[in-house]
Amino acid sequence: MTHRECVRRILNYQVADRMPVVHFGYLGDTLQNWVREGHISQEEARAYADGTPGDTALARKLGFDMNWHVLFSPLAPLLPGFQSKVVERFPDGSYTALNGEGVVILHKPGGKSIQPDVDHLLKDRAAWEEHYVPKLKFSDERIRKARVRVGDKMVTFETGGEEFLRRGERDYPLGLSCGSLYGWIRNWLTMEGACYLLADDEKLLDEIIETVANLMFKCTEAALATGIQFDFAHFWEDICFKNGPLISPRVFEAKVGPHYKRITDLCRKRGIHIVSLDCDGMIDALIPTWIGNGVNTMFPIEVGTWGASIEPWRRKYGQELRGVGGMDKRVFAKDFKAVDAEVARLKRLVALGGYIPCPDHRIADDAQWDNVRYYCDRMHQVFG
Repeated sequence: MTHRECVRRILNYQVADRMPVVHFGYLGDTLQNWVREGHISQEEARAYADGTPGDTALARKLGFDMNWHVLFSPLAPLLPGFQSKVVERFPDGSYTALNGEGVVILHKPGGKSIQPDVDHLLKDRAAWEEHYVPKLKFSDERIRKARVRVGDKMVTFETGGEEFLRRGERDYPLGLSCGSLYGWIRNWLTMEGACYLLADDEKLLDEIIETVANLMFKCTEAALATGIQFDFAHFWEDICFKNGPLISPRVFEAKVGPHYKRITDLCRKRGIHIVSLDCDGMIDALIPTWIGNGVNTMFPIEVGTWGASIEPWRRKYGQELRGVGGMDKRVFAKDFKAVDAEVARLKRLVALGGYIPCPDHRIADDAQWDNVRYYCDRMHQVFG
C-alpha cells in the first residue's frame, strides 16, 4: 500500500496497513543548525522547499515518509506581485521595505519572529482599483506555470508535468491548493486595516472578499479541468492567534463561509472529499464555519500553550472532522524520554480514526537531529 493510499484510507476511516510518518517542513535556522552540526550539507539545506526533490531527500535522511504540504498551487493571488524595495534605512541597521503584497515591513537585525508592518498600500477604493484589481485577473498562465513535483524533479505543465500527474502514478498524496479567502486579504490590509475597513467601507471589504474568492474558484475549476488526480484540497488562512481568531466569527461566517461552500462543492463534484485547512492558533471559534461549508480536515493543530487537540473537536463535531498535525514538536528540543511520552500520547488520538499525527508546525531551530530521527523510528515501530 502506498503512502498515498494509506493517507486516503485513514482520513476516510478505512483500514490502512500503516500510518505514514508525516512532517510539515523545517525553519531555515533549523537547517542551518544541522549544517553546522554536520548532519546535512549547505547544498542540501539550500535545496529544501516543500514538495521539492530536496524535501524528499531530507525526509529520507530523517525517516519521514512525506510532507503534508505537497500541493499543486496555481499562481495566485497577486500576479505579478509588487516589486520589493527598501523604503528607508536606520542607524541601528534596521530598515523598512515594501514586500510583494504591497505592505511595508520593518526589518530588525537578528529578528526571528514575524516582523511588524508599518504601512500598506491598500487603504481605500482608489488603491484597490489601481494597485490590486489588475493583479487579480484569471488567466491560464496561473495553471500552466504552476510548479509541481514529478518523481525527483520539479516541472511545470509546459515542461512535462501534466501527463504524469493525470496518470496519478505517484507514491505521495498531492493536494490542490485552493488558496486563501481571508488570510491573504488580512495580509494586504494588515490586521488593523481589515478591522477599520469593515467599519469604514464594508461594501469595499465585501468586494475584495468576493474578487479573491471568484479568482480562487476559477483557479480551482481550471486545475480540476486538467484531469490531474488530486487526493485532497487545501486552503491556507492563518487568521488566529493563541487566544482566538483575528476576525469576528460572525463576520467570517457571513462574508467568507459561502465562498468556501462554492469551492468545496466544486471539489466534491470532482471526487475530492478531503478538504484541509492550514490555520495556526486557537481556531475553535471558526471551526463551525469551516465544517459547515465543506472544510473537514484541520491542520496543523498547534499544541502550543493552549493544548490544541483533535479529541474535543471530535466529541463536538463527530467523524465529519478529521485532522493532520497535533504532534507537540517541542519534544524535539528535549530527549528520547520526552519523544516516547509524546508518541504514547498520540496513540489515543490515532485510535479515534480520521487523524494523522504531524509536527504541529515547521520543526523549530531548537530541534535536535537525533531526537527527530528517534521520533521517526518510534512512529514507524508503533504505527507501522
